[in-house]
Amino acid sequence: MDARPTLLVIAHGSRDPRHAATVSALCAQVRSLRPGLRVEVGYLDFNAPRVPRVLERLSAEGVREVVALPLLLTRAFHAKSDIPAVLREAAARLPLLTVRQAEVLGPSPLLTAALERRLEEAGLRPGDRRSTGVVLASAGSSDPEAIAVIAEIAREWRHTAGWCAVRPAFASASLPRTADAVRALRAEGIGRVAVAPYVIAPGFLPDRIAAGAREAGADVLAPVLGPAPELARLLLRRYDRSVLDRASGDLAALVA
Repeated sequence: MDARPTLLVIAHGSRDPRHAATVSALCAQVRSLRPGLRVEVGYLDFNAPRVPRVLERLSAEGVREVVALPLLLTRAFHAKSDIPAVLREAAARLPLLTVRQAEVLGPSPLLTAALERRLEEAGLRPGDRRSTGVVLASAGSSDPEAIAVIAEIAREWRHTAGWCAVRPAFASASLPRTADAVRALRAEGIGRVAVAPYVIAPGFLPDRIAAGAREAGADVLAPVLGPAPELARLLLRRYDRSVLDRASGDLAALVA
């Protein structure tokens, strides 16, 4: 049996079939980048298999270590509460299985690189940056930490990439909405406005982002991040960090 911990990607799940299809495609990218690494998918809701069932199956098959990686862009309610609760409950029932929760995906330069890839696919060119305002449209959250992170990503992305402006927007829970952010950029005299969905997979909230972009007349609407190669590399980076932290902790315990 492979001595490396199994990677369990934890997705939220959705009634929209495009969600699970996108998660599957992303995990296929991860497997192609790291042949031999076992990569499983578990869902919190709507889709199967659910996280507890995956962990039960892995334990029954003799797997002893799992890195549980939240497929989330910000550290909000699901990362702080839902997922730890599910993993704690599973650990209590499966004493032979060690499960470590990895960090969420964002923020990361790889995510802004993926956003830029999607904008280029939608028609923007590097020479357009200084005349283009970008709406960084996320799903939204009631968690102040998550909202602050999105705002900081927007500021940093404008500084490093040279966009005319980058403004955050949210599909739920927070303001402004995508359409309002597009209109605000227009009111400032910015002639070209692009909307970059800061979401991984299609679904209800990404559709709301797209509808807001169309309603306000955005010039460019990028696709969701989906199975972008940058995103696949980021999953492996978070996995490797979790494995390294575990090894460092084990060494410290031995030294102590």
